[in-house]
Amino acid sequence: MRAFDDTPPVTAVLGPTNTGKTHLAIERMLGHPTGMIGFPLRLLARENYDRIAKIKGRTRVALITGEERIIPLNPCYFVCTVESMPVDRPVHFLAVDEIQLAADPERGHIFTDRLLHARGLDETMFLGAETIRPLIRRLVPGARFIQRPRFSVLSYTGYHKLTRLPRRSAVVTFSATDVYRTAEMLRRQRGGTAVVLGALSPRTRNAQVEMYQSGDVDYLVATDAIGMGLNMDIDHVAFARLSKFDGRKPRDLTAPEIAQIAGRAGRHMADGTFGTTADASAMAEDSINRVENHEFPALESLWWRNKDLDFRGPRALLKSLERQPPEKILRRVRDADDHRALAALAGQDAVAARARSIADTRLLWEICQVPDFRKTLSDSHTRLLGRLFDQLTSDRGQLDPDWMATHIRRLDRTDGDIDALMSRLASIRTWTYVSHRPDWVDDSAGWQAMTRTIEDRLSDVLHERLTQRFVDRRSAILVKSLEGGGDMLSAVRANGEVIVEGEYIGMINGFDFDPDPTAHPDDVKSLMTAARRVLRDEIARRVAALEQDSDDAFVLRPDNTVSWRGGSVARLRAGETPLTPRVAAYQGTLVETGQRDRIAARVQSAIHRQIGVRLRALTNLNEPGFTQSLAGPARGIAFQLVEGLGVLPRPGVADLVAALSAPDRRRLQSAGVRIGGWHIYLPSMLKPGPLALRAQLLSVHRGLPLADGLPAGGAQSIRIGGTSPSLWSAVGFEPVGAIALRIDRLDAIDRDLRNRQEPFALAPEIASLAGLSVDALPAIASALGYRREADGTRGPDDGGGVVRWRRIRRRRKAKVSGGQERSETANATPARRRERRNLADDSPFAALRTLARGGAGGEA
Repeated sequence: MRAFDDTPPVTAVLGPTNTGKTHLAIERMLGHPTGMIGFPLRLLARENYDRIAKIKGRTRVALITGEERIIPLNPCYFVCTVESMPVDRPVHFLAVDEIQLAADPERGHIFTDRLLHARGLDETMFLGAETIRPLIRRLVPGARFIQRPRFSVLSYTGYHKLTRLPRRSAVVTFSATDVYRTAEMLRRQRGGTAVVLGALSPRTRNAQVEMYQSGDVDYLVATDAIGMGLNMDIDHVAFARLSKFDGRKPRDLTAPEIAQIAGRAGRHMADGTFGTTADASAMAEDSINRVENHEFPALESLWWRNKDLDFRGPRALLKSLERQPPEKILRRVRDADDHRALAALAGQDAVAARARSIADTRLLWEICQVPDFRKTLSDSHTRLLGRLFDQLTSDRGQLDPDWMATHIRRLDRTDGDIDALMSRLASIRTWTYVSHRPDWVDDSAGWQAMTRTIEDRLSDVLHERLTQRFVDRRSAILVKSLEGGGDMLSAVRANGEVIVEGEYIGMINGFDFDPDPTAHPDDVKSLMTAARRVLRDEIARRVAALEQDSDDAFVLRPDNTVSWRGGSVARLRAGETPLTPRVAAYQGTLVETGQRDRIAARVQSAIHRQIGVRLRALTNLNEPGFTQSLAGPARGIAFQLVEGLGVLPRPGVADLVAALSAPDRRRLQSAGVRIGGWHIYLPSMLKPGPLALRAQLLSVHRGLPLADGLPAGGAQSIRIGGTSPSLWSAVGFEPVGAIALRIDRLDAIDRDLRNRQEPFALAPEIASLAGLSVDALPAIASALGYRREADGTRGPDDGGGVVRWRRIRRRRKAKVSGGQERSETANATPARRRERRNLADDSPFAALRTLARGGAGGEA
């Protein structure tokens, strides 16, 4: 077989790792007007896309991978994974990296296809290991070869215990179980390690690599996934095992495989070393010599698959895939994932019935190439592919969005262990691949955004879980930084999280710092020390911001604390009057004395102004313009009404009420004051908001506890809780037995009773004035100065035994023997004396006893 004998020149740039091959190819590509380069990994494609876009601008560079497509309107340069290269698009320059992967059993046929068929209009370049030279010479006659020597020396240093590995080492093993076990040992013995596995998403892998690159940890535990990964500053590669399971059987690593991995040590001009550790035995001398001298046996064959496929039906397609290669150095690939998926689906009657046309068979083949990133090709993945084909060949011709959303949202979970997260990541990457087919899905960009968001979220959580499990770096970083005495890199997030040197150390709440509750007790001291150092400027900034903030930024909470921007900063204390409480700033762990005084002063002024606004009708009574317009009696009532926070028992100011002039009555009324039979009050202060605030201010001023719950909005009566009855009375609810009745309702009942002809029955319409049951009325009537007719017994003319009530009249005094005065009730029966005593001494209206004994008159 001969391919492209008459094409423009083909150059093979061959050599070991760290020879600058990729750099050379990118330089050559950017010298052409258009170009395309394929990389073996999505991660490498993304890294080099960013690099090229920075040089040429993002409007001129496209990124195409199975899971990510960034294609501007008219791109000049395409950076791709090898599988995703749009080779039918003509470009002046084309390159493929790691071309020796044509010998890889899983993906080799793709690289072989690019070697045989992908060409640039002016120049083609293949980059790889020296081992593929003879096969390129045979398959691509006329190819020019450039050999690149390694920039640095790679030397074998023998076996080291894990505890003796040098800093900046990578430990390589070949299973997730071994990676976890080795990482746990390094965490206990060396403080922590980064972890890299092939199953990690690129985002998680980048985060783990960055943790190592930044120096947060000095060790990296990885599978052979690092063999073609990002360039890292690794000084030493230690093999924990020298064998691996290749998908079919366990086998020893070959010398080229060892070299590919060991070549990660030493970058550019820095020399590197490699060796063994943990359970690995000594490395064979022959392998050592080959790796150190970069001398490996040439590859003898490459994997190949027929390119000219027959799409007349699934069986014909399978047969064309099994066609033998035209040359002995090419080996037909067997058991490729897409081939196995096709064989499984072709055996299903439903699939065979739908795949009758060339277009449907071609679609089936495209669906079979949807990757299973879990690398299991399980029945569930085959069922998924079958469902994709079923929907795409339906009348709709696209995937059902509800069905897609259901499957995708199942993966949007961050619970579970590391393996569960990696499994979800693998699944969401499959859906990301599907979302990049605009002919399969409606709103391709929307689905891409959804799957990418979920992948990013899972990746970030996975990185956190890996770090939590295998790194205990916070204490080490903090101690090192604190001992150094220099500036510490810190930040405070919007939610109050404090980050120091990239580590979460706790939350700043207002002006207080709460160390991370998960921290070991021995670490709390260093967390507090770090917080005091790094938050000094933040506290000063917050104090200044607090002083400049509006009054609305301060919130008085039911527990008498004041919050600012969500954090508690102060507490109310009793002041000179209930309307002027004192504010005490919290001591805090970070605030200095002068700052504390400034906080208290600003918060107190804000709270006082808020009180003035929320209790405007009350504070207006204190305004000089209003008080100066009043005569003495009215001014006295206004003054006492303010002192009582809008509620004033009338008996105590009866003389002032009697002395009010008609104009002053009108002025008080226009200010919202109501003079009732039992109270003088401001009805607006009985509304839920003002009532709650007045209760809170009185409780602070008197040192009394509030009830379990304040009256609900619009409540006319409540059951008395644990609050002092005097506090309820002060805010406008008079205790009567087991309930407290709102004073405006009490006055309404009083007016109603006064207007009834005595004796009278306690009718339901009286109870409805306060939303009560009739059973509650006897206690209220007694408290208002009424007694049952005939000591509460039923009379002969009461129309069926209905209890009737009559007002207790004032008694005139009479002379008794010895010249002393006595009440006409002196000779009353014991029952009558008990009733009088109950009305006078045991009435729940402690503030209204005078009225109960002598009467206060009707509403003014």
